[in-house]
Amino acid sequence: MAEALTEAGIKEGLPRAQAEQFARATVSGAGALLAADKASAAALREAVTSPGGTTAAALAVLMPELPKLMRRTVHAAKKRAKELR
Repeated sequence: MAEALTEAGIKEGLPRAQAEQFARATVSGAGALLAADKASAAALREAVTSPGGTTAAALAVLMPELPKLMRRTVHAAKKRAKELR
């Protein structure tokens, strides 16, 4: 995720260092919040998403596609794990 986010930032005009810094902060911040708070991931996402803000705009693009992509990702890993047994 951090690699993809870095590359997307670069394609939007950010210098590589800034895009990487942004990606690292986004991914590590989300992970730290999940680790520190017992609320559900959905509740935490809602709590940090300002209506009409940049996160809301990004999530409007990401969330319709992400569940399908994650199912395919987990399925591929499970399939490979069975092959390796």
